[in-house]
Amino acid sequence: MHPPPQLPVASVTDRGETLLTRVSLAYVERRINLYLRFGRPLRELRLDRWRRCASFAPGAVFCRVRWESNDYGTTRWQLMLLQACTPGERMQRIAGIRPGARLLLCAEGEARVQAVLQRIDAIEALVIDPASAAPAYWHTLGNRLAACQPLPVYNAERHAAWLRGEEQR
Repeated sequence: MHPPPQLPVASVTDRGETLLTRVSLAYVERRINLYLRFGRPLRELRLDRWRRCASFAPGAVFCRVRWESNDYGTTRWQLMLLQACTPGERMQRIAGIRPGARLLLCAEGEARVQAVLQRIDAIEALVIDPASAAPAYWHTLGNRLAACQPLPVYNAERHAAWLRGEEQR
């Protein structure tokens, strides 16, 4: 028997610098749009006319949306809500994200992606940055989507409770 595969672990460089999480982004008209819906990258590097790379600090929460099509129409809708990991934490390997990240929510298909985008819009309407919303909310939202259950609402009271809990840490 083979040992189970090891998950990648965020690390620190030889000089003691924390590695940043790098997210690949792309746009080719009518073919692919891989973009950030929200998140605060520390820097963004334009690689060429079609590709960019955003770098996030450990612990940062961000949302990446992927839309793809061909000559016959849309072939893929995907939304991932992710958290950059801190050194020593385990993470998932995700294509286009190096070295990896913690997956908070993944939605596949147009209807599910649109449902999550509506929840993000509702959070922004409360003047709350979705990147600062409680990670437990994103997990619950993803689980409810997967189970085809009614989606929870994020409100100011829930956000205040989350912030109080963070202050006590």
